[in-house]
Amino acid sequence: MLRLLKILGGLFVLVLIGGTILTTGKQAQPFPVNSESAAVLQTGSFTVASYDEVFIDSSRPTNANGDYAGSDQREMAGTVWYPDSDQAAPYPLIVYSHGFSSNRDGGAYLAEQLASLGYVVVAVDYPLTNRNAPGGPDVKDVVNQAEDVSFLIDSLLAQSGNKSHVLSGLVDPTRIGVTGISLGGMTSTLVAFHPVTGDPRIAAALSIAGPTEQFTKVFFQHRAMPFLMLATDTDALVTYNNNALPVLENISGAELVTIRQASHTGFAGTAAALRWMSNPDAIGCYIVMKNIENDMENPWYDLLGTEAQGINYHAKSQLCLMDPLPEVMNPLRQQMITSVVVSSFFQSQFSAQASVREAAKVYLTETLAEELEEVKYQRAHL
Repeated sequence: MLRLLKILGGLFVLVLIGGTILTTGKQAQPFPVNSESAAVLQTGSFTVASYDEVFIDSSRPTNANGDYAGSDQREMAGTVWYPDSDQAAPYPLIVYSHGFSSNRDGGAYLAEQLASLGYVVVAVDYPLTNRNAPGGPDVKDVVNQAEDVSFLIDSLLAQSGNKSHVLSGLVDPTRIGVTGISLGGMTSTLVAFHPVTGDPRIAAALSIAGPTEQFTKVFFQHRAMPFLMLATDTDALVTYNNNALPVLENISGAELVTIRQASHTGFAGTAAALRWMSNPDAIGCYIVMKNIENDMENPWYDLLGTEAQGINYHAKSQLCLMDPLPEVMNPLRQQMITSVVVSSFFQSQFSAQASVREAAKVYLTETLAEELEEVKYQRAHL
């Protein structure tokens, strides 16, 4: 018995050490000491509160999918983050959208940062594109997600108008932005610019490695708004040359922030556990290809709209063709950069203080690339 206890004790110590290494090991290189980037990365002055809610849109159905029979409503489990104070209310609202075969957890680090700066942020698991979707993730359901975003905006504005709700008076209907990673970036682009399912309440959009190859220049002429694409030049899933660079030609006033030698998968907060890999896109490609293979063989871009509306029916995806995968930066470092880009972009658009808006703009357009050598900033000359 004593020997067994010693063995169990030894195994416990090994598990404890292994857990500590996985949790605290291979941390990201910090930003330069006393740099503006280090200051921008800091948590804001507001204490962050949150609540979970299942949002149900009974006006629209969920399509049948595989062995799933479908539903007469769209049900979305979500989380809302908000400043635990009405001191500076009302606050801007940001809707975060997750990527394909992912969920809302991937954007939690961005939501918490924004809420600490004075934003209300909502994120949900979309009905058929999240990783646990009934019948398996279906990429084509992205065509319904712009209207999901509009429904979430309606819901949060209603909660803000309810005097008995924790969000009472906290949401500013004139300052609404959207962001998301990968397919969530595409969702943000759709709700920002689509001539039919776009939402005119959107005042700024930020796509994180979101596809744009399905859209022609015509698509982006339906509305004018501040738009930023955050991408990496070594993206194995949403290729840089076909999706990120074209925004400078296709979108008037668009901004492009490029992180050199990073991964597509590394933008999601859940990729922190993959920081021991030389390139997390090996896992990202495996997950996506497993769920999307049939959709690549059967073109579906016509579901997004018509060619006259600016939909490119002939777009050819370069999904996961990069071979070999290059070694890329630690996802934790990538997420640090993502945090300062996202917060400075929305601060430059939505801060109630002109001085803060100007400082955020200067940081984003000038200081960021000066302080962080792996970052490049560009703006469209249109």
